Amino acid sequence: MSKPFVSGTPANRACGTLASILKDTALDARFFVGQIVAHNRFGYRGVVAGVDPCFSLSEEWYEEVARSRPPKDQPWYHVLVDGAMHTTYVAERHLDASEDASQIDHPLLGAHFDRFDGQRYYATARPH
Repeated sequence: MSKPFVSGTPANRACGTLASILKDTALDARFFVGQIVAHNRFGYRGVVAGVDPCFSLSEEWYEEVARSRPPKDQPWYHVLVDGAMHTTYVAERHLDASEDASQIDHPLLGAHFDRFDGQRYYATARPH
């Protein structure tokens, strides 16, 4: 029997087993690392720097920040916000693929990505 895979904090206990998460994320996540997205409620653009198969922050964060109560059992995305210093953690339902494919301006861009092909970013290769 597989042990549950917990991403982020202990608040994410019901996320599933590692095998099911990898399978579901590959099939169910609408966006990928390096894709340029737009927030459909607040209008900012950004680039996906990480994908969680389901909500992985604390219950306190969810109660305070996620006011629209998006589902926790769907993918959530770490986004580097264009023209800003901060990152955001966004539920899938609040993102759309950006129609503007121009480059993102963010100070952490080089820490996550090493190439932009005019449409998307490619993650920096990490040594094993």
